[in-house]
Amino acid sequence: MKWKEICSHYPHQWLLIEAIEARSEQNKRILDEISVVETCLDSVSAMNGYKRLHRQAPERELYVFHTDRPQLDIIERRWLGGRFYADSRGKSDKGATVSSEQFTPRIHVEPFLNSS
Repeated sequence: MKWKEICSHYPHQWLLIEAIEARSEQNKRILDEISVVETCLDSVSAMNGYKRLHRQAPERELYVFHTDRPQLDIIERRWLGGRFYADSRGKSDKGATVSSEQFTPRIHVEPFLNSS
């Protein structure tokens, strides 16, 4: 389904969704095909569902959104899969040097919050 279809089928609800088909374009994640995994009463239960499913299958591309959002603006940020961030030279935010074996960039996707 597309986001507009989902919004019309699930008005005014928190949803846990999965990207079935997605692509990256200009530092944004575009969800071409979406599946609704769970409907939730509130944002807390939606995030708990996300955490539970992410632990079971971390390879799934899951998101939590409310259907009052007119469109999905998802910004991609590159980060390291650890408890620190590092720049392209391998320097962490704590000043430590990261070896090339440890330097495995990953993608973190987060919603872009519109002020409109």
